[in-house]
Amino acid sequence: MRADARIAWNLARGSDRREWWRIALTAVGALLATVFALAAITVASVRGQVSIPFGQGLLNQPGERSGVVVALLLLLIPVLGLLGQCARIGAVHRDRRMAGLRLAGASPAQVRRISALESAPACLAGSAGGLGAVAVALAVQGHTPPATAWVAFVVVVLGVPVAGALVSVLALRRVVASPLGEVRRVRPERGSRTLLVLSVAALPIAVGAYALVVRGSSPAAASFPMLVFGLVFLTGAGAVWTAGASAAHIGRRLAESAKSPAVMIAAGRLRDDPWAAARTHATLLLVTVVGMAFVGVREVVLADLRGKGIHTPEGIAFYTTGIDLTGAAILVALAISLFGLAVGTAESLASRRRGLAAQTAAGVPHTVLARATLLETALPLAPAVLLATIGGMAVHLAYTAVAAPGTVPSVLPLLVPVAVYAASLLAAATSLPLLRRMAHPAELRFA
Repeated sequence: MRADARIAWNLARGSDRREWWRIALTAVGALLATVFALAAITVASVRGQVSIPFGQGLLNQPGERSGVVVALLLLLIPVLGLLGQCARIGAVHRDRRMAGLRLAGASPAQVRRISALESAPACLAGSAGGLGAVAVALAVQGHTPPATAWVAFVVVVLGVPVAGALVSVLALRRVVASPLGEVRRVRPERGSRTLLVLSVAALPIAVGAYALVVRGSSPAAASFPMLVFGLVFLTGAGAVWTAGASAAHIGRRLAESAKSPAVMIAAGRLRDDPWAAARTHATLLLVTVVGMAFVGVREVVLADLRGKGIHTPEGIAFYTTGIDLTGAAILVALAISLFGLAVGTAESLASRRRGLAAQTAAGVPHTVLARATLLETALPLAPAVLLATIGGMAVHLAYTAVAAPGTVPSVLPLLVPVAVYAASLLAAATSLPLLRRMAHPAELRFA
């Protein structure tokens, strides 16, 4: 492992200018993970009842602070997905380097480890930048965390590069570089481990968040949060599985019956690698379920506050501030997930640049390739978003039945999947300028 780390460090130092964006994206992902984790530690280190002039007193009570910590911890899930997408993009752009290592005698597993460890310096730079940003923010606010919090800060700053390397190993576990420079993905003989990888990444964070929510609560009070966490997690996992399974089914059916060239190209891609959609859409689908549930719960809570008429304007402002901050956290998670989708689409184009260049040289118009690229996102995402919609509405209906019996459920949450689906297509469309370069016939010189 020490030799692999030394090789990875030397390769990272010798990267050319074309890889600056890969390193920058990895550093940004590490910075976001560090900021969210350090912010959660800072809030959790506050003890007892205090007076903090922020968010209408949202951080004054231990119970409200636990909710803020939960939101910050859950934001780590889309960030880990982004780091995985960045690792895959880097592997494709380093194919000749990987081939050179194979010619020198490195095994496929060793090549994957070296490629993953190349992310460690960028993650370390990002985590150090996140520590600096949090330290400056604390100095401006005049808040000094206890010594135990600073120890946790150091653990996070050192742990983020390790986590980034582990995520990269998982992301690159089926990438193989042959000694002749061909980069290919090896699919498992049966099934897919996408759901297992998602569970390993998300389940510990979700369990920790749930423990914070129900800490000190009675069994009766803890039962509904348990139901909500279970519905969200199971629906999110089911939506990820649906994305992969539907991609395989749609690809096989359309490859046999489609008449449009763009549909045929997209169907062939989905048939050959159906679980690529599940990997790319995983966190996006989970955020969709959470977003729908949040919008539905928000409508019920605000209607209840307005209907009782017993709260002062300051009291209502306290609740609305907390709700709005939760919504802001979900929007941040959605933005990170969409960014990961854009990165994943770009990675897909980069990994197929020779095939795209061959299609262009054979006379396939650029507009056909562009429509095929968008269809690769639109076709498998539609049934997965539909399942996520059902899960999100189930949470909304359950909360309405418990908190406001007899109230007509709001239809506003149904706008969330529509907005997410449209935003996903726009995120995929950001890769179209890269498609023109990847599909240029000059890329055939690398064949």
